Amino acid sequence: MTPGGAAVTVPTAAGEFRLRPVTLPGDLDLLTGWMNDPAVDAWWELAGPPGTTERHLRAQLDSDGRSIPYLGLLDGVPTGYFELYRADLDPLAAHYPARPHDIGVHLLLGPPTARGRGLGSLLLGALAGLVLDQRPECTRVVAEPDLRNTPSLRAFRNAGFTRTAELDLPAKRAALMVRPRAPHES
Repeated sequence: MTPGGAAVTVPTAAGEFRLRPVTLPGDLDLLTGWMNDPAVDAWWELAGPPGTTERHLRAQLDSDGRSIPYLGLLDGVPTGYFELYRADLDPLAAHYPARPHDIGVHLLLGPPTARGRGLGSLLLGALAGLVLDQRPECTRVVAEPDLRNTPSLRAFRNAGFTRTAELDLPAKRAALMVRPRAPHES
């Protein structure tokens, strides 16, 4: 489930943004380092040895393609980790009024220097635009950040997502954030 198949570069105010699928073992050390950053671990809970990160990635890489992990590159430099998933086929669908082909997104900004300067909003906006442009059957991109993660909520809001509900999920209370194809939809 790539956004559109071939790699597409999206111009942003911060540089050229591109997604590329995560590869193992090539990206393992980088992603393990990011997962062990306390600011990331607070929300992802994947700190630990490389095997912890590898198990998380392998569960997606070796599955049916409903969830794909990507590295986000800004001007060729790894800047973030993104998971795109079929939200309508995910357990999340039992908690909100899912539509066929809803695409969900999880993300983290890896390097601490990438955080706190609006880059999350910029990249989320570019990513949502890319998904909606490249996948005509998808009418909206959704996310479910933890209600306590105010930087994430702000980034989604500033990227054009609207908070449409609060969800009681097994591991958290979350905000359902929706970015529709057309501004008047949700």
